[in-house]
Amino acid sequence: MSRSVVERRIMEVNRRLKQAREELLVLDHQLAALAEEADDARVRALVSDSPLAQREHRDAQKHADAMARSRAATAASVAAHERTLDELLERLVVEPR
Repeated sequence: MSRSVVERRIMEVNRRLKQAREELLVLDHQLAALAEEADDARVRALVSDSPLAQREHRDAQKHADAMARSRAATAASVAAHERTLDELLERLVVEPR
């Protein structure tokens, strides 16, 4: 792969990495809010012991779990972009001009 192609790929991967990191920050905030909501619903379900409160807890927990899966996928994407960037940078350093 020519040096210019490697440099272009580095710029593209770096752009994607930046986007993924920004998305991860948003997901972190959303997950924290949903996890707190699910925990509050759990406490309400324990205190009230009503079917409605238990259903609300299950629903809130499902949302938090889905957000956790989304966050994990985005974190994996960040890690993959970082590995690709490291490989490209290594290639850039190793290959002669």
